[in-house]
Amino acid sequence: MTDLLRHSLATLAYRAAKTMRDAPADFPSFDAGQGTRTPLHIVSHMGDLMAWAVTMARGEEKWVDATSGTWEGAVDRFHQELAAFDAYLTSGAVLGASPERLLQGPIADALTHVGQLAMLRRMAGSRIKGENYFRAEVTEGRLGPDQAAPRREF
Repeated sequence: MTDLLRHSLATLAYRAAKTMRDAPADFPSFDAGQGTRTPLHIVSHMGDLMAWAVTMARGEEKWVDATSGTWEGAVDRFHQELAAFDAYLTSGAVLGASPERLLQGPIADALTHVGQLAMLRRMAGSRIKGENYFRAEVTEGRLGPDQAAPRREF
């Protein structure tokens, strides 16, 4: 089951990197309307989710709201927290939460936010190309912003 979690993290990294890559300078502060988060707040929250996942994996469940800071800082933190989660999964340590709960909670939530970022990019006039993600080169352990080039975009 750890392999599936690791692949889920790599999938999250691949899809998230696509929505964050080459974002226009004004995108992090794009406001889609009252009551919505900006892209900067969403990416910061995604980092919080991955940090939370690490604490759950350790059996400590602790939530911390990090300061959004800059776009670059939030993107870097998100990828660092993904790597920390993956490192825990590969450490051989006992999981303090079930793999199913880790998938249904923080990982699925972060994937939802990737979809929001893609939608916000379109709304902000900086559309990203759709892709056949089944054919994407998703590699376990590859969790940074530098992902493989798309194999089949639409």
